[in-house]
Amino acid sequence: MGRRVELIDDVALAEAAAWLGRMRQPERSAGLEEGFRAWLADEGHARAFAQVTETWELLPGAVASSPARERQPRRLAAGLAIAACVLAGIGLSLSWTAKRPVYRTAIGEQRVLTLDDGSRVALNTGSEVMVDYGRLRRRVVLRRGEAMFEVAKNPNRPFIAQAGSEEVRALGTIFVVRQEATETAVTLVSGRVEVTQAGAGGVKRLAILDPQERLTIGPAGSMIDRPSLETVTAWRRGLLVLDNATLLEAASEFNRYNRRPLQVADPDLAGLKVSGVFNTADPAGFARSVALLHDARVTDTGALVRLDRQ
Repeated sequence: MGRRVELIDDVALAEAAAWLGRMRQPERSAGLEEGFRAWLADEGHARAFAQVTETWELLPGAVASSPARERQPRRLAAGLAIAACVLAGIGLSLSWTAKRPVYRTAIGEQRVLTLDDGSRVALNTGSEVMVDYGRLRRRVVLRRGEAMFEVAKNPNRPFIAQAGSEEVRALGTIFVVRQEATETAVTLVSGRVEVTQAGAGGVKRLAILDPQERLTIGPAGSMIDRPSLETVTAWRRGLLVLDNATLLEAASEFNRYNRRPLQVADPDLAGLKVSGVFNTADPAGFARSVALLHDARVTDTGALVRLDRQ
């Protein structure tokens, strides 16, 4: 009967190669050794370290009939070589950088990705994600913008969506993540997700969300509310739903989708409240609607759309 083969995460293999190089150094600090013991306590990490250690022994000349005292420098050199190959993304089966494709959308563009496991990621305007799939877990990093995730269920291979220091862990579920300069919002459409945050004190759980709940994380902390899912997902249909938003907020939303900005030129107009459903690609049409209701003037220069008083 054949030996059972344990699948090891590519990232763990890369970390193991780096640790092998560090731990073969002649001088090691107490802090380095403590960090290595903490890393090695994970069963997956221990398997990865054992495999990387075995790999150097298979390299030509690594186990020549030299005295035992010669083996430590050989192991150091081999470990550093493996780590260098991994981090450079070249050669060997340990390479992982080539498995991290990046997908982007331009201003006004939307795109739907179908990943290897059947999960789907819909990218909104001006967004970017990096896909980092390993054997033991699936990770998609939202670098900027907004994305809707439809996760294919696989209990043995968790799906993690990362935005900044926040992570959303899911199995089979649908959720939306929006990342802005100062805050991140996670809205659960169906299923259940756990949201965590990494900081100086370690990783802490922020919330476990139920459907229709939105967690917003910003400089002042985090809060949960229950927005309309139609409003949160309207961009999938090319629509912008405004519910008692200020004109300044509305202009900011339109400007996410258009290279020709909508400008509120009069400060007195900026605080006016607006509601309705609008086409994300038609800021001029929105401006004309506002002008009719509030006795304002629309100027369309071709480069921008400006709203001001008559």
